[in-house]
Amino acid sequence: MSRIVETFAALKAKQEKALITFITAGDPDLATTESLVIELSRSGADIIELGVPFSDPMADGPTIQKSSERALAVGVTLPGILTMVKSLRRSTDVPIILMGYYNPVFLYDIRRFVADAVAAGVDGVLLVDLPPEEAAEFKAVAKSGGLDVIFLLTPTSDESRISKVACLGSGFIYYVSVTGVTGARTSVADSIYDDVRRIKQRIDLPVVVGFGISDPAQAGQAAANADGVVVGSALVKLFEDAAGEELKHRLGEFVAALKRGICKAGE
Repeated sequence: MSRIVETFAALKAKQEKALITFITAGDPDLATTESLVIELSRSGADIIELGVPFSDPMADGPTIQKSSERALAVGVTLPGILTMVKSLRRSTDVPIILMGYYNPVFLYDIRRFVADAVAAGVDGVLLVDLPPEEAAEFKAVAKSGGLDVIFLLTPTSDESRISKVACLGSGFIYYVSVTGVTGARTSVADSIYDDVRRIKQRIDLPVVVGFGISDPAQAGQAAANADGVVVGSALVKLFEDAAGEELKHRLGEFVAALKRGICKAGE
């Protein structure tokens, strides 16, 4: 059983929902990322998504694009991220997911990537530009290596797409609550409840909601209808205004507030 599956099972037993936090690996450097992952977990994050910086992040809004640019500017690479995750595993068992684009993985070689990622301690991968219709080869390699592959569903996903994701997905399903790119929004779409319920009728995996969740109230609202929430841009925005211990402190406070918002919604 993977760390991701174990985490959702443990949360379900406690009648809690998952808080999944996203930061870009290597912003401002990999040593800082390593320390921040530990802080995020300590403050209440149940699963950590690490963005793999990419030069053409088509699904990302300006906040995460800038974060990727900062990481690329200091020479962050996929092998370097895997080395950092391996180092992290000496300090934490929090599930870690790499979120990014297929090109760096393809260039790395998918078999080598899966083997190295699993050896480093990566638990799952979400490649936003690899649709399930084209993911059979990668999924087969990942499954044989023990790496969860997470897929996206959106408000426009039809029954055919949901069926494909039901066959190929593992770990959890990431429901994109809005159409468009990542970025904090001022409200959560009213359609989330019906959309998540429709997905849960077809898929047994946990369903988490992401894209646009920017404060504890929104996190609680989204979690009430799902198995967890993902918060990214609202966290990454803090990297523009703070650094060092101040950044760690502000991230920790915000994550703790998000977790309280999720728990409050479940009371």
